[in-house]
Amino acid sequence: MTPPPPWALLAELTHACPLHCGYCSNPLELARKSTELTAAEWADVFRQAAGLGILHTHLSGGEPLLRTDLEDIVAAAEQAGVYTQLVTSGVGLDQARLARLVDAGLRSVQLSVQHSDATASDRIAGRTASFRAKENAAGLVRDAGLPLGVNVVLHRLNLDAVNDLVQLALDWGADRIELANTQFYGWGLLNRDALMPTRDQVEEASKTVDAWRSRLDGAMEIVWVVPDYFDGRPKPCMGGWGAVSLTVTPDGTVLPCPASADLPGLAPDNVREHGLRWIWEESHSFNLYRGTAWMPSPCRTCDLRDTDFGGCRCQAFALTGDAARTDPACALSPDHHKILEQAEGPRNPGLPVIARRPGASRAVLLAQRAPSVP
Repeated sequence: MTPPPPWALLAELTHACPLHCGYCSNPLELARKSTELTAAEWADVFRQAAGLGILHTHLSGGEPLLRTDLEDIVAAAEQAGVYTQLVTSGVGLDQARLARLVDAGLRSVQLSVQHSDATASDRIAGRTASFRAKENAAGLVRDAGLPLGVNVVLHRLNLDAVNDLVQLALDWGADRIELANTQFYGWGLLNRDALMPTRDQVEEASKTVDAWRSRLDGAMEIVWVVPDYFDGRPKPCMGGWGAVSLTVTPDGTVLPCPASADLPGLAPDNVREHGLRWIWEESHSFNLYRGTAWMPSPCRTCDLRDTDFGGCRCQAFALTGDAARTDPACALSPDHHKILEQAEGPRNPGLPVIARRPGASRAVLLAQRAPSVP
């Protein structure tokens, strides 16, 4: 049976980034610049994506502004009829560059922020004056008349600043703020013990979000993503495996989920070798966990199996070593204790965060945090 067409594409243009955030969901082994798709190859990806039914793409990374051919990539998406949103740290964005991107067809910008306090933001990002660059970028986007979203990945080091972060987004003229608690994949998983918040932090932040929503009454959209470790319910990862979106990584690998590259047995295909339609409809990787037939108990007989799809395959693998098991975030999972042990366990406030950086050896990185990563 042919699956319904996707509507969204995450285009990871590069893994290069001027920041070194320890919560990054990029894989530990970052794609090298020499392997990146060219602008012409991305143009072909967008043409195929549009033919498949995709309407929207996030141009992400890493930091997409590091692509000197970003304007050509944006223009290619626009010519294909695909709406573009730039997901950026703001570092390196100036008025002239933004004007060229707008002329090429850029439709909106999502700006990442690490903290409401400049010093704390720079410390989390691992780059001096990055907060100032973000503030400047927000002003440029607002002056250009583009929709502006602010994205904050929350964790122990900034969760107490939610109130000030919402105020910051308002001050910057944002249309939307996404407060997304860290999903522990990639570098985030490596740093889980250093970043895991307390339940009290999460609950207090949730109350703050509710208060702001009531106060603003829709004047600015506030998206609040509760961390799986504290929710008791699994989320329908990506709207279901191979259901609504796909990810193309810098080297052209096509993934059902941006964090799924390391799943055993996935064997993802590459756009340099196969077309997007074939990958979406026929490939092993997209059909591996699509639908419900693959599900183990208790998912197989659960009334919510068509709603949460068994939860997140990457999280199941991270916590149990088996991507096909029920997501331990679910209270019905036989492995639910594994997530509770992390959520309710003791904290080490002094544990350092290992900075995201290219060229680091995976083996060395894992050895540095061996007790944290099953």
